[in-house]
Amino acid sequence: MTEAVKSVDLEAAAAGVASMYTEPRERVLDPSKADASLLERMPSPTGWRMLILPYRGKAKTQGGVYLPDKIVDDGQLTTVVGYVMKQGPLCYKDEKKFPDGPWCKQGDWVIFARYAGSRFKIEGGEVRILNDDEILAVINDPEDIISL
Repeated sequence: MTEAVKSVDLEAAAAGVASMYTEPRERVLDPSKADASLLERMPSPTGWRMLILPYRGKAKTQGGVYLPDKIVDDGQLTTVVGYVMKQGPLCYKDEKKFPDGPWCKQGDWVIFARYAGSRFKIEGGEVRILNDDEILAVINDPEDIISL
């Protein structure tokens, strides 16, 4: 196998994604738990694409009611908020399209259209690959946008 084509261990990546969430019942993504080895195991987007980990939200409502796993998982499929895990080598390089520079960077929380990007499931959740121009906004805290 050449250096340009690397094998991705999706099971190891899935375990890493699962470890980024706080308490199992809370299911709140903690980006600080994304270590370098997890990022290496995740698929690398090509060109102007970026790898986004959708926000799953809390598994308990503000009133204290625990939501079934199916409801939380279904909510992840329709979420509009995610964490930028990786960016391809051509992200935001088109100066005509992005004259003011990049709209976001790795490590940002972003808002995107509900059905934007390509989705694929890994153990522990869903990951999306979006084009650089599909980002609608950068936010500080996903809880400001999503509340169950």
